[in-house]
Amino acid sequence: MENLEMKTALTPPARTAKENYFTAGTIEAAAKAMAAELPVNRRAAAFSPVDSALLIIDMQRYFLRDGSHAYIPAATAIMANINALIAVHKKAARPVFFTRHGNDDRDGGQMAAWWGELLRHGHPQSDLEPRLDHAGQPVIEKTQYDAFFNTDLEARLRQWRTKQLLITGVATHLCCESTARSAFTRGFAVFMAIDGTATWNRELHFASLRGLAHGCAVPLLTHDLLAAFGEPPC
Repeated sequence: MENLEMKTALTPPARTAKENYFTAGTIEAAAKAMAAELPVNRRAAAFSPVDSALLIIDMQRYFLRDGSHAYIPAATAIMANINALIAVHKKAARPVFFTRHGNDDRDGGQMAAWWGELLRHGHPQSDLEPRLDHAGQPVIEKTQYDAFFNTDLEARLRQWRTKQLLITGVATHLCCESTARSAFTRGFAVFMAIDGTATWNRELHFASLRGLAHGCAVPLLTHDLLAAFGEPPC
């Protein structure tokens, strides 16, 4: 793998075990099993397509291409669901936003110290995954886990009179979860696509969804999200 410029001699956190817990053949059943175990807040808002914006977080080559140490095996399987959610939001004239993570020496903060490297702005691995339909969609350039931090994401959502934010992408327990909590504090009703998000293994994925379901977000299956738009499953 091309050197991403090590920024510290510190050893990064222990390698997290990687699991292909979502594949094209298993994702539907695996996600349904997770959904059945997650807590349900009966006071939470129901998903409303006319109020929704779709946020696709960090679906970049760095996380999606085998050979990168940051590769998330399960992320390949969520792309069809994300594309289906992009299509229904566009059809309903609702906003779709992508984020792209990148850093330099000035804006990396704790990223280099924690991970041992920075994903540089403009590095080939920072490119968005071409298998996703991102043509013509706005891209939020972010430098930290939270997609609201030092970006204009909130202003863009307010321009659309967005009340609900549907989060997809990677990694579930890092950028997706951080952004979900930040959206909640800003007054948005937050939804997480169970089978439209992914991280390095099932334990981290499910733990993140469980914590969010308890405190600030509603995890939903792509099947049910598409049904809310009146569309058949992908």
